[in-house]
Amino acid sequence: MMNNDVFSIGVMSGTSLDGIDLVYVKFDTTNYQNFKILHAETIAYSTEWKQLLQNAIHNSKKEITQFDVMYGKFLGQTIKNFISNHKIDQLDFIASHGHTILHEPDKGITLQIGDGKEIAKITNTKVVYDFRTQDVKLGGQGAPLVPVGDELLFSEYDFCLNLGGFSNISFQQNQQRIAFDICPVNIVLNHYVNKLDLAYDDQGNIAASGKLNHELLEQLNGLEFYNKQPPKSLGLEWVQEKVYPLIDKMEQDVPVILNTFVEHIAIQISKVIFNNDSVLVTGGGAFNTYLMQRIQFYASNQIDLVSEELINFKEALVFSFLGLLKLSDEVNCLQSVTGASKNHSSGVVILP
Repeated sequence: MMNNDVFSIGVMSGTSLDGIDLVYVKFDTTNYQNFKILHAETIAYSTEWKQLLQNAIHNSKKEITQFDVMYGKFLGQTIKNFISNHKIDQLDFIASHGHTILHEPDKGITLQIGDGKEIAKITNTKVVYDFRTQDVKLGGQGAPLVPVGDELLFSEYDFCLNLGGFSNISFQQNQQRIAFDICPVNIVLNHYVNKLDLAYDDQGNIAASGKLNHELLEQLNGLEFYNKQPPKSLGLEWVQEKVYPLIDKMEQDVPVILNTFVEHIAIQISKVIFNNDSVLVTGGGAFNTYLMQRIQFYASNQIDLVSEELINFKEALVFSFLGLLKLSDEVNCLQSVTGASKNHSSGVVILP
């Protein structure tokens, strides 16, 4: 009797810099929906690593190349510790998203650091990484990539919404998968709550205590990106260029900023999921009670949250799945989602 099980570790570091998400998962290759998360953990970044990753975009090309190797070694050691701590003895491959420090697909640029060769060397395991570059070379946005997982692992939902550094969504329309970034979420909320020496706004309590700045809300909702048709994606550069200057010019009070930005997020998301109760919500923003209440208010729907494990680790799980598809030479990047010239199987495979 053949064994159809494949064991892998998915590794994800999001733009909100919460930490490195690691998930050890078993896939059934005869039925992808029959997967099981066996172990999952988030390794928080030290203050030093947070600063290094936040400032990497300003480094020279040579410095970024060196940092790519350094961060790859850090990821490799982090994964090796995860394997050891959980006594993992069955492992077919590692799929690593790395950390995005530059994403300007309209200029043909995307960069996720975390050298896969270093990860493979340290863990002595096959590695799949660099999932976005090929798509950008094919004229795509290189993002979002998770919708393939949404389609093949979570097809029972009408919408799959992720609330991470950015909010992104995917859904089926006219027999093809549509997906795009909606708006920034935790990348902005955490930026301003950090000014109060807090890592995040627990359950959105500070945002709930603030008042609404109507003029700022109007300006945010009027940003040009929201009038663009998909495929479209967002990056840190856009937030730094368009969002922070606008907020800083119009408001200084942090609770007011948080309240207004939560309202902005809720309005933008509700335009997509209006009056639909079949929504899978994942990502750290799902734990922001106030944000969830405002989304449901504007969208006129009821959202039931799934397990905490899936909320926290869905992206790492899906990158593990993208690695499996790459190794099987199956499509893991959809033309209808990214705008690339064709469907394709993206990622670089490194043997130990």
